Amino acid sequence: MKVDYIIVGCGLAGISFCEKLKENNKTFIVFDDNSQQSSVVAGGLYNPVTLKRFTPVWKSEEQLATALPVYSKLEEVLGVNLDYKIPVKRRFTSLEEQNNWFAASDKEGLKPFLNTSLFENTNTNIEASFKLGEVLHTGRLDTKQLIESYKPYLLDKNLLITDPFVHDLIEIKNDQIEYKDISAKQIVFAEGFGIKQNPYFKELPLGGTKGQLLTIHAPDLKLDYVLKSSVFVIPLGQDTYRVGSTYEQKDKTNTITEEARQMLLDKLKTFVKCDFEVLSQVAGVRPTVKDRKPLVGRHPISKNIYLFNGLGSRGVMIAPYMANQLFNFIENNGVLDKEIDCLRFF
Repeated sequence: MKVDYIIVGCGLAGISFCEKLKENNKTFIVFDDNSQQSSVVAGGLYNPVTLKRFTPVWKSEEQLATALPVYSKLEEVLGVNLDYKIPVKRRFTSLEEQNNWFAASDKEGLKPFLNTSLFENTNTNIEASFKLGEVLHTGRLDTKQLIESYKPYLLDKNLLITDPFVHDLIEIKNDQIEYKDISAKQIVFAEGFGIKQNPYFKELPLGGTKGQLLTIHAPDLKLDYVLKSSVFVIPLGQDTYRVGSTYEQKDKTNTITEEARQMLLDKLKTFVKCDFEVLSQVAGVRPTVKDRKPLVGRHPISKNIYLFNGLGSRGVMIAPYMANQLFNFIENNGVLDKEIDCLRFF
């Protein structure tokens, strides 16, 4: 089989790059063995503001302008709902936080996204005596639905191989990548935390941060917006909500823990005042980098081998933007943003 690209990984990064290749009539084959779970278990929020410190997300306007049309197109192609427009409201715990919000709303990069009118809390099942601030241009992407729909779509077109990818079987011959019976011009690794097993890129400082989330059933809560406090509470419909997330540095497994469950419940109970039932708990390791920027670009020696990784906790927003960057870099001799070029660590 001859293709233009081999893609390893079918999370948000891999799917975004597939869509860019389709748009440009490039042929490809995808390998994914379901070993990485971070995209599947993600909260799926796209939110242009870091709500802990009220700071803008890097290139947030460009990211949103690129990402939302991609997801709209995927909804049409896959015949599923993926993008749910929903406000994000920040629960203030003091007058100082309110003042910080107003100060931030005047800053470049934040003006389009912070509503300067604060909201009184009218939900008796939420404790928010210092009001709520609203972030504009936000929503939730159903990442689980996206991945669970996209893989069958690829399988139906014979574009997905579910066997584990064996890096040692790669051969470079006459400027072609040879892998078993496949010959490709380029290979793109979008493996998430699986990069730690990749001999071409395993030395890069992708530490990985484990995140765990709960799904709860709370019939009395009646939230019609995402609430950010010490944890996020994300409405999923039918009185169910996703609660998260944890940020764990040492444990690099996809195993859920009682300690994380209790931590999330303790934080949730500080501001949610109604009864609820925990339905499920999930865990995944986010591909995070020490400077909080993605890892994208070409291997310093093997010129046909590329990386698309390190999307961290903001993969929904950033993945299509990075896919554009990488495609233009490979195909059109474009220049990568220096902040994301993986060569910064080689």
